[in-house]
Amino acid sequence: MSLPPLPDWHIIFPQTLFADVPTTTLQSRLNQNDVSNRVNVESAAAVRDEIGAIFAARYPGADLSPLSQIFADIDALFEGRFPGYLRCDTLYHDLRHTLDMTLATARLIEGHDRAACGPEQLGARRAILGVVIALLHDSGYLKRVSEGGVENGAIFTKVHVSRSADFLARYLPTIGYAAEAPLAARLVHFTGYEMDVDDIKVDDPLDRLLGCMVGTADLIGQMSDRMYLEKCREYLYREFVYGSVARETLPDGREIVRYASPEDLIYKTPGFYEYVARDRIHKKLDAADRYAEVHFGGENQYQTEIDRNMQYLKESIERADLARLRRSCYSLSQVRLRAA
Repeated sequence: MSLPPLPDWHIIFPQTLFADVPTTTLQSRLNQNDVSNRVNVESAAAVRDEIGAIFAARYPGADLSPLSQIFADIDALFEGRFPGYLRCDTLYHDLRHTLDMTLATARLIEGHDRAACGPEQLGARRAILGVVIALLHDSGYLKRVSEGGVENGAIFTKVHVSRSADFLARYLPTIGYAAEAPLAARLVHFTGYEMDVDDIKVDDPLDRLLGCMVGTADLIGQMSDRMYLEKCREYLYREFVYGSVARETLPDGREIVRYASPEDLIYKTPGFYEYVARDRIHKKLDAADRYAEVHFGGENQYQTEIDRNMQYLKESIERADLARLRRSCYSLSQVRLRAA
């Protein structure tokens, strides 16, 4: 199924329309919605339109037409309609996560450029490049048709960023971004751990900042998901098993057990957030999450939702009652996958 037609953002979306309602005023956030409770992050069309609105208001007159093709291709890629690729079969790193963190990327970009002036701004073309990198940052989990015998795409966990970089290098020339392809292949490594952030060679400080934004969005997008805790227990642990992350056998035969069970992963999640994710954002990724406050006009809604998730998890651990994590974490794409 193809995406709905591309709207004329410059006419339909004045700048005031995408101003977000503070989370504290919302009655109940829907499971499929973003942190503002307005955008269905299981819908490529909904996220495309929101980002189009954001960029149309921030960059009046800019050519945003590439967004239409990009989102159509991403939807096809994850649904198994892109030439040479099979449908996404990783349940944690799925289309929903990709769309959620891509929207976060766009908001960080907008927040920066709202506060910056002239040459300090990222600008429309670099903003679109950031969206493309975000949309394809987990493409390395997707299996090629020739890899149909691989049990699950999560087997590629340890090399998925390099695979994503290869996809970006091939894809960008098809949408008129050939000149940026080598850069994008480097910037996508800001989302992973195959390379230390300090070792990623980027000449232009604005390009490096873009990489920091994409890497930051990857973390705040998933950890602010309303179903983050349940998805860690039900899906992420399973991917860690496939990818030899939960348990890893070393060349000398010794075994490292990082996560002994889904519950063990959940118990260690507060520590991951406090000592890995936050440290990475603030020390390695230039504290780029601060631009969310500018975009939202004060409140960083991503941090608000992350804090809510972490507080609920800590209470559940203190009570020794993980049964409190009971939200259904099936997305529409996952239901389709299970039915296929």
